[in-house]
Amino acid sequence: MNLKALLTWSGTEFTHLPWRQNRSLYRTLVSEIMLQQTTVGTVLNHFERFLKRFPTLESLAEASEDELTVAWKGLGYYRRARNLKKIAETLAFEHEGEFPHDLEALMNIPGIGPYTANALIGIGMDKRALAVDANLERVIARLFNLKTPKGPKLQKEIQALFSEKKIFNQKISFRELNEALMDLGRTYCQARKASCELCPLRKNCKAFESGTPLALPVLDEKEVKKKSEHKIHLLRVVVKKQEKVLVYQKGSDEWLSGQFEVPTFLLESSDEKLKQYQVLKSKKPQEFVVSFKTTITKYKIFNHVVVLNEKEFLRLGFKNKTEWRSFLEASSNLSTATIKTISKLNTHLRIKI
Repeated sequence: MNLKALLTWSGTEFTHLPWRQNRSLYRTLVSEIMLQQTTVGTVLNHFERFLKRFPTLESLAEASEDELTVAWKGLGYYRRARNLKKIAETLAFEHEGEFPHDLEALMNIPGIGPYTANALIGIGMDKRALAVDANLERVIARLFNLKTPKGPKLQKEIQALFSEKKIFNQKISFRELNEALMDLGRTYCQARKASCELCPLRKNCKAFESGTPLALPVLDEKEVKKKSEHKIHLLRVVVKKQEKVLVYQKGSDEWLSGQFEVPTFLLESSDEKLKQYQVLKSKKPQEFVVSFKTTITKYKIFNHVVVLNEKEFLRLGFKNKTEWRSFLEASSNLSTATIKTISKLNTHLRIKI
């Protein structure tokens, strides 16, 4: 397979990405954790700012939970931030700030899984390794006509083929290869759209030859069912006192851990296992001030907002510990849903909190 066209295309189009400049293992680690479950566009808006706040492993390892949460704001999936800090602590305090250079040693560090370990070796160290994310999984399945269903089994097959040097056995930069395959999956070889006429690897692609590139990778019906979208309805309660609003802090096992939210109840959910919010046991308010939609992971959330006084709120029996916070004081650590809630109220009722 001639990879020159692919590497040239990637190197020409995407060298501007900040994590591909001023390379270091620390910058690679931060970028790879940020890019998990997040778009490149989102990370572009936060990467350099985060590195300015935490320029070294040691500075990140010594950061407080609040400092980390504020710096990570806007990137979502806060568990990634806590994992990143855990990695930094281990490397800074137990490895003298040095990264191990083999896969097994990297994976022994809390917070580093197979993907991150391979990314650090393949991208950060430019050694022979393949960081198989969803993009690489899809691109490689199409290139080599792999029929194993999408998921862990397909990823294992890809790694086996790579380890046995049955694929990508050329003398190339593995950093450039990993990044080029990621670029290809992000742009021309997407899950629901394959722009084969623009792809620099179309002459070598089995899926292009077949004429049905979107048929690969094969979807596991059980996985599709497991990952199907759920709908949940939440009641967001705004309680105001002068210039302050009542909030509670999300727990370590909840979405957006460490952030503050207005008291929130679960009204209904298609996911019976969802335990993120207290179920509203009292009578549901007849009218909502405003409603809006948000999403998180596989959940489509319908947010319904009411404004109550303290006495009315106490009748709802909210169990979490609450506190009064000035909106301006707490805004840097408020959840996105809470900021939207306040914003909607300002727009519709001109309530200034």
